[in-house]
Amino acid sequence: MRTRAFWVAILVYLVAGHAQLAMAQVDQQRAQEYFKDVQAVCEREGLRLWRMSLCGPMVIADPRTQTIATSQPEPDGPRPRVLGIVNAPIEWGGVTWAAYMWDTLVNAPPRARTEILLHELFHGVVQRKLGLTAQGQGLLPEHLDAIDGRYWLRLEWRALAQALRESGAPRNAAVRDALAFRQARHKLYPAGAENERALEINEGLAAYTGTAAAAESAAGAIAGAIDLLTSGETAESFVRTFAYMSGPAYGLLLDASSPEWRGRVRGTDDLATLLASALTIQPAADAAAAAARYGGPEIRAAEEQRERGRQERLAELRRQFVDGPVLVIRGGGGGMSNSMGAVVIPGSGTVFFGPYRLSGNWGTLEAEKGVLVTSDGSSRVVPRPVRQDERTVSGDGWAVKTAPGWIVRDGARPGDYEVVRQP
Repeated sequence: MRTRAFWVAILVYLVAGHAQLAMAQVDQQRAQEYFKDVQAVCEREGLRLWRMSLCGPMVIADPRTQTIATSQPEPDGPRPRVLGIVNAPIEWGGVTWAAYMWDTLVNAPPRARTEILLHELFHGVVQRKLGLTAQGQGLLPEHLDAIDGRYWLRLEWRALAQALRESGAPRNAAVRDALAFRQARHKLYPAGAENERALEINEGLAAYTGTAAAAESAAGAIAGAIDLLTSGETAESFVRTFAYMSGPAYGLLLDASSPEWRGRVRGTDDLATLLASALTIQPAADAAAAAARYGGPEIRAAEEQRERGRQERLAELRRQFVDGPVLVIRGGGGGMSNSMGAVVIPGSGTVFFGPYRLSGNWGTLEAEKGVLVTSDGSSRVVPRPVRQDERTVSGDGWAVKTAPGWIVRDGARPGDYEVVRQP
């Protein structure tokens, strides 16, 4: 999980809190319509954004019914196990495909569905070719689950939304406020600034591409970005999702101030710094005073209320995933999960809920109810293990099967287990 391929994209539509369930197999006719719609967008968009076509092979899958639809003939050989579990680029038959979950697409409105399709196509087609990936994205900005991290981020989003509504001097003033709120957050959490930057490059640019390409006009793109910023404030967690809101905003503001920025952007860049340079402005001098213009007291009160509930939940999660008993898998391998609703346990790591698949030379982990990824990304932890034999251990909603040459042995504490190479 140290590269983008292991951190699965959070769907823009799910982030906004509109997910539903569709208990049905993939509808071939509808899937082909989706492919046709996004192909039309690619043709309309041409090479405008990234000087290359956004389109490439696409596959939609439902894991319950094992049904799929593809935009081109299915390759020979076994299907990847993650089909229908993630929205992410996958390797299949020697080709990179943009893969999607059927439930997500069938329940999304047309505009959101197109943005989702374009988001993953950017990852699979454009991002790799242009080298627009940032190192260090395996470490999450856990500070964005803390009260002050959320407070300053929400203020930044409100200022960015105001900037998108304005032009000229009023726009510059709102951008200065956004930069001040960002600066205030980074002063409190300096170690998290790089993690934010990396995610904005890796996921923010993909979200920007979906928003900008799906819109039929510049005004439509701006309206979409503002909607993301405002609806995003209601998300349960910002730790993995914030770049889906800030990326389109910074990208569209850069479009207006420095139209050629996409030809110059690199994986080492910071989108906010690029915007400040393009506008030749500095952050506002007094972030605390500026906060009052964006409902700072209201945000603070809401975050304090959320914090009280968060502490109760953290206490329960800490009992499950930290205080033990637990199974620990060190090193791990390629893990895939939907990160919506992920919860940070300060000092320990982040718990990911929902279907989680992890594999490595040590074996496989399949979990449905939660996996803790330690803060340094080095280990995965699942609670209340019951060992079946030397190679099999399971718990409530999860199971581990070790590969030949690896075993499950007792851990450091009574009731703990760990996966290790066989002596």
